[in-house]
Amino acid sequence: MKIAVLMGGPSSEREISLKSGAAVAAALVSLGHEVMKIDLDEEVVAKLKAFAPDVVFNALHGRPGEDGSVQGLLEILGIPYTGSRVLASAITMDKIMTKRILSQAGIPTPVFLSWTAGQYAAGREEVKKRILKDLGLPVVIKAPTQGSTIGTFIVREEGELATAIEGALKYDPCFMAEAFLPGPEITAAILGNSDPLVLPLIEIVSHTGFYDYTAKYTPGLSDHIIPPRLPEAVLAAAASLARQAYILLGCRGFARVDMIVAGGQSPQVIEVNSVPGMTATSLVPDAARAAGLDFPTLVQKIVDLALEA
Repeated sequence: MKIAVLMGGPSSEREISLKSGAAVAAALVSLGHEVMKIDLDEEVVAKLKAFAPDVVFNALHGRPGEDGSVQGLLEILGIPYTGSRVLASAITMDKIMTKRILSQAGIPTPVFLSWTAGQYAAGREEVKKRILKDLGLPVVIKAPTQGSTIGTFIVREEGELATAIEGALKYDPCFMAEAFLPGPEITAAILGNSDPLVLPLIEIVSHTGFYDYTAKYTPGLSDHIIPPRLPEAVLAAAASLARQAYILLGCRGFARVDMIVAGGQSPQVIEVNSVPGMTATSLVPDAARAAGLDFPTLVQKIVDLALEA
C-alpha cells in the first residue's frame, strides 16, 4: 500500500510531529508499505498528487494539521486519512469548545471561565477578580488551541496571574481559566470508529511536578503507570467517561482522552487529543503495548480504521 505520512508543519509542536512521523514511517516500512514522508508546506498538494497515496497517515500535531484544516484539504482531494474528520478535529483542537460540549452533555469536566484578548484588555482587573472569586488559587491558565501543554500555566500566587494570562495570549486570541483539582492525572487511549475500544488506562507521574512539554518528551522525567493506582470502580468510571467523550465529539480512528481524578475518586475530562503523539515516550503506544499491540501493529490498525467506510 502507498502511504504518505504528513508531519512537521508550522505549529509550535513541529519537533514532536517530526518525531511522531519518523516513528510511524519506520513502522509502516517495516510492514512492507511504500512510504513517503511529507513535511507540511505550501507544496503539500503537489507532493500528494505526485505520490498518489492510498491513504495519508496524519502525524501533524497542532494547527493546521489537527484542527480540521488539513482534514478538509484531504477531503477535497479525495484521499482517505487517519484520525478524526473535520468537525471532530476542529472541536477537540479548541479546549473551550470541547469543555462547553462536555458540560452540555453532562460529562464531568473542571469548572472553567474564558475571555478573548479584547475582553481581557478592556477589563484586566475585573477578569482577575472574577478568576480569584469563582475559581480561587491554584488555578490553571491555558491557551485553548495549543497541545503538549504549550501555553499552560499553573498559577499559585495572585501576583503570577497576569503573567500567565499574557503568556497564554501569546499563542491564542483568547484564554481559559480552569479550576485546579488535586488528584492523579490519567489518560485513556482509544481505538476505533463506530465501536471504540478503550485501551488500558495510564497514570502519569511527572518528576518535575508538572507534566509539561519537557516532562512529556524527555525520557526519565515522567512515569507511565499501568494500571493507575486507583480503585477498580474509579478506573471503570474513567474508562466509561473517556469512551462517552470520544463518541460525543465524533472522534474516529484513535484519540487520547486526558483526565484528572479529583481527590482520587472523581474522574473529570480535561481535554481530548485527536492526533496524539506517537513518539518513543508517547502515551498511546504505551497503552497499546499494555493491550498486547506492538507499535507496528498499532500503526497498521490506525491505517485500517482510516479505510473503513
